[in-house]
Amino acid sequence: MVPDRRGLHPRKQPRQARAELTRARILDAAARVFAEHGYAAGTTNRIAEEARISIGSLYQYYPGKDAILVELLSRHLDEGSAATARRMEQELPGPLEAIVRVFVRLVIENHREDSQLLRVLSEQVPHPVEVAEKMARNERERVDYVRALLDHHPEVRVRDTATAARIAVSTVEFVVHHTIASPDPVDLTRFEDELVDMLTLYLTAGRSSPTEG
Repeated sequence: MVPDRRGLHPRKQPRQARAELTRARILDAAARVFAEHGYAAGTTNRIAEEARISIGSLYQYYPGKDAILVELLSRHLDEGSAATARRMEQELPGPLEAIVRVFVRLVIENHREDSQLLRVLSEQVPHPVEVAEKMARNERERVDYVRALLDHHPEVRVRDTATAARIAVSTVEFVVHHTIASPDPVDLTRFEDELVDMLTLYLTAGRSSPTEG
């Protein structure tokens, strides 16, 4: 069943510090509830109880749990985008492998939330237009930045840096998200090493020229 889009947005945006604190308590409580109980059992009653507010107060801010999930996803995207922007402003190491490791580790850190919550965010959250646009905008910004790095790094051997940047960004985002959200535990240090090796080899190996007949 497709949820009513009108139910995917907050009822009101906080205008005072006290209201903002209440909103933050609801979101933090919801993150804990969804992480512990999953989507189906993560009811608004449980969220209100965890936040220590009445259910009526919760409904003053959100019409239902789908709207809370959308807000949690939006917050997750904003936090990841802000962390990436801060890293882009800092000096990068010289070797390509070290640069790749910087950004692989950044994405891993951005996804180190409870795996159950991450599964709920990836599998259950409906995507209203503005969230989909935010996701697309964030990806475009990362791809443009990575392409600029590839265009000027002497170790890069790929011929099409635009396509390579898209492959690198989408691979890191998808593989990290999928792996951390998986119920099976993974050694993140070894995972990071393997992902860095895979991407570095792809970016530096190049493509052999066809043999002339």
